[in-house]
Amino acid sequence: MADLKLLALDQDDLGIISAHMQDSVFRVGELSYDARHRQFTAVVNRFVWEEADRGRKGYQRRRSVISFKRVEAVRSMGINRQDAEGVYCLLAIRFEQKGEGPDGTIELTLAGGAAISLDVECIEVQMLDTGGAWATERLPAHPAD
Repeated sequence: MADLKLLALDQDDLGIISAHMQDSVFRVGELSYDARHRQFTAVVNRFVWEEADRGRKGYQRRRSVISFKRVEAVRSMGINRQDAEGVYCLLAIRFEQKGEGPDGTIELTLAGGAAISLDVECIEVQMLDTGGAWATERLPAHPAD
């Protein structure tokens, strides 16, 4: 499978990136915010959902980077930012628009009730696979509440 390279400039595009990023795992130390360039970046191990139903035995993960541009502020809840080795699982990425303009908040919903909120001027998100795939036997599962 070819590496994915996706760009989101609206809510529909962001929904596609969210679907591809669902169940990605990352360490706190792999998150960064460059206030000067207004960019928030996460380096993740992405579960390859687009290959999961192809009748293969086992599943795959890929190293990926997701970058959010035009970020004005970053907030987090339920994340120990002092623990660089702490691992979190991304469940969804959503956008809530403020009023009539293109600005709003992108929320990264994480397992365990944690979240990262990005106040953005507009939606401008890039996701790309940066390395080869490796096998995993585990299919992500989420307990029902």
